[in-house]
Amino acid sequence: MTHQKHLHDFIPLHGGYRHLITFQKAGIIYDGTVFFTGKYFNKYDRTVDQMVQAARSGKQNIAEASMASGTSKEMEIKLTNVARASLEELLLDYEDFLRTRKRMQWPRSHRLSLRFDELNQTSNASYDTFKKAIEHEDPEISANVLRCLVKVTVYLLGQQVIALEKAFLNEGGLRERMTRARLQNRNRQPPE
Repeated sequence: MTHQKHLHDFIPLHGGYRHLITFQKAGIIYDGTVFFTGKYFNKYDRTVDQMVQAARSGKQNIAEASMASGTSKEMEIKLTNVARASLEELLLDYEDFLRTRKRMQWPRSHRLSLRFDELNQTSNASYDTFKKAIEHEDPEISANVLRCLVKVTVYLLGQQVIALEKAFLNEGGLRERMTRARLQNRNRQPPE
């Protein structure tokens, strides 16, 4: 869905989640997690469902938050935080995978971590941008790239929440905007 604008100014533009970097990255994470769990886990392992659902929850809650933002800043902030929490859970799953299989978690200075940083700066990055690494034969590379993507997205969602809080403080909520619009409308009416 695209941005929606209503007749009155008290319902702001909303629903542009497809343009959010956090939503785009969450989509890559979801697709990558589906690939990863299908390749490295038994299909009957409960971890598969948990990881895929955490990735899905991250993505879907970003979209839902964006749609709710027109009428509820509180709901937008809550759902953005739910997305962040879901992805944090997924991050732990990737870290558990690496630890229990005695694979390295790349430190920030690792050459492949630095290569990830280069890829991550690609504008309009998509699954294809990271596909070679996500679908790599070495599970350490695949898990670390997805872990790095999740970490970046969790960080960005944290920044998004801070921006939403500031916007709420500056603009207020729906009731305040409705009251302002009603008063402005009343002031434009000719006296009886």
